[in-house]
Amino acid sequence: MSLTEPKKDAQRPARESRVTCAICGKQFPASRMTRLALVRPPMVELMRADHQGLPADGQVCDTDLGRYRARYVSDLLRSERGELSGLEEQVVKSVAQGGTLSANVEEDYADKRTLGERVADRVAIFGGSWTFILSFFGFLLIWMLINIIALMKEPFDPYPFILLNLVLSCIAALQAPVIMMSQRRQEAKDRLRSENDFQVNLKAELEIRHLHEKIDHLINKQWERLAEIQQIQLDMMQDQVDRRKT
Repeated sequence: MSLTEPKKDAQRPARESRVTCAICGKQFPASRMTRLALVRPPMVELMRADHQGLPADGQVCDTDLGRYRARYVSDLLRSERGELSGLEEQVVKSVAQGGTLSANVEEDYADKRTLGERVADRVAIFGGSWTFILSFFGFLLIWMLINIIALMKEPFDPYPFILLNLVLSCIAALQAPVIMMSQRRQEAKDRLRSENDFQVNLKAELEIRHLHEKIDHLINKQWERLAEIQQIQLDMMQDQVDRRKT
């Protein structure tokens, strides 16, 4: 092999070390593991309740960590709200899986509309626009002018326009339930949107609380380490003072 030829071993990526999970006993890459010292004490207590003799310097995989995190969140919500609802159970499941809850309700609901619902929406939109008002006003005006101008002959709907009143009554009778159908669908859409907002807000609240507790836990750990380092420095200084005296 020439000196300029690169080594094959140098081209291979470094293999990630594998660590044994203290909960399930399986081996996972180090990137999927979390030290128990970095886990909040309430979650560690739940782990120790199920697994006696859990080492303090052990590590736990992200799957078991998510499972105990969901269990901790579930117990927390039950202590604050009592029995969990279906929406809260979905939030707990999302916390365990690490997924997102935000969804586009408009697109999901629009894809499930039937032909009648699509027609009802279009009729409701058109019926509540200035285009409908002006065009219908023009229709009424033309209707009345035709019958008034043809008054000397034989109009098909003479004054007081009984046929026009019948047409207007039929249009109103058909338009009202169509608009109610569209409003009912809008209420269902608003309900889905509010449920999704509730889930997202609840998960955000839990995540913020989790971050606060984790930051407090890390700060306490850092203070403990700093206190230990300071104590070691004091002991070293005391040893130097004792040596000088002797």
